[in-house]
Amino acid sequence: MPPADSGRITIIEENDALAPKPTDRWYTQGLQLSYLSGPIGPTGFDWLFPSTFTDPSATRTRRFEIMVGQNIFTPANTKLVPPDPRDRPYAGWLYAGLGWYQETNRSSLDHLELQLGVIGPAALAKEMQTSFHDLLGQNSSQAWGFQLKNEPGIVVSYDHRWRLGMPVGGGFGFDVIPEIGGSVGNVYTYGEAGVVFRFGSNLNADYGPARIRPALSGTPWFDRTQLEGPIGWYLFGGVQGRTVARNIFLDGSTFSSSPHVIKQVFVSAGASLFWLDWAKLDFVLTWRSKEFVGQPESSRFGGFNLSFKLP
Repeated sequence: MPPADSGRITIIEENDALAPKPTDRWYTQGLQLSYLSGPIGPTGFDWLFPSTFTDPSATRTRRFEIMVGQNIFTPANTKLVPPDPRDRPYAGWLYAGLGWYQETNRSSLDHLELQLGVIGPAALAKEMQTSFHDLLGQNSSQAWGFQLKNEPGIVVSYDHRWRLGMPVGGGFGFDVIPEIGGSVGNVYTYGEAGVVFRFGSNLNADYGPARIRPALSGTPWFDRTQLEGPIGWYLFGGVQGRTVARNIFLDGSTFSSSPHVIKQVFVSAGASLFWLDWAKLDFVLTWRSKEFVGQPESSRFGGFNLSFKLP
């Protein structure tokens, strides 16, 4: 029998400077560190997962996740003081979270997540961006004094994925991963549906690369028992549509009002490479449709994820 799974650490970095034609605007930086546990007992969390009651005899694997992260948002022109009131405001989101996962029959995945944090100066977005720009010898924005005010934040999210695979021979395969889900809270409230297409080998080890909300949702789920051979890899592309009722980083603080986005579309593509269960590296490019009235073009950002097994 293989040794017990000790869990995994995943580091996610997303930045618009990592995309073609680098920019410094809108969703400009995201960093998240998470721990995914090894498999946990099958009992005690039934009430968390609706699919548990549809097929009580199904084979299930459960894990939990602990995360911390920070997102940074700025307008397009960071030299203006005060900033353009028609653009998105300066804002930071510093959070911690807990997630629960259930895989059913090794073909579908439920994911329930709770994030708690703070928006505003207490999120330390100004300090993070200024320090990074100073390190690169770049000018820093002088308008962070206009960022959203301090406010506690909460987001509860749920999504469900199906993995529909088709081997094509030679150890390679193709799969489709449709998903539905949504989030509720004073930070984000939306419903979403999407699909990811993948081609490669060892596809059954995960459900696509992990992401930072509010981008295309993804997970750090990884099942070492599904690996066949020492190397796994895949190319992927996906699209997600989202109907948004609230996005605090566009609508402003909870007790103020402003126009909000009606819908968003995300398109994502990239590649993943992993060596056994020791390490996994993802490269991702994302295009996001316009989010607010007057936005001149869609936004884009790149990212990479590094995941590795704990000893």
